[in-house]
Amino acid sequence: MLGTTAHPTATWVIQTIKNLVMDLQDADCRARYLIRDRDGKFPALIQEILISAGIKTVLTGVCMPRMNSIMERWVQSCRHELLDRCLLWNEQHLRHALREYEQFYNQHRFHPALAQAAPLRGVPIPITDPAQIIHLNIRRRDRLGGVLHEYLHVA
Repeated sequence: MLGTTAHPTATWVIQTIKNLVMDLQDADCRARYLIRDRDGKFPALIQEILISAGIKTVLTGVCMPRMNSIMERWVQSCRHELLDRCLLWNEQHLRHALREYEQFYNQHRFHPALAQAAPLRGVPIPITDPAQIIHLNIRRRDRLGGVLHEYLHVA
């Protein structure tokens, strides 16, 4: 899950990194790199946690926001697909919306760079039987009151 706080501290960042490592282990995923900036909220203990998990830290250059283009792209997608379409009432509502978007992004949203798969879901098996194509049963599940849509093939 996304870690969010209004007041990040080194202690909060350490706990968030520990949670990330545990979440990756629970999901049976392996990250090879963590790209981060040079903020003072990243103490040496974070490096130890990441090394023990087999994750190499890559520091971005000073005043070079394009070095972390993957995260910049995620933020842009989140803004266009979620935040520009929602009226958020308070911080709790924002956190709920971000959790929903994170799950949608990682489990349901199609990514062209991943051959139409999602990061936590493989490429769907193509339907080649013409009889099956004629009688497709597709269900739509709305998330966040219809801002996000998930489409599922029901057998």
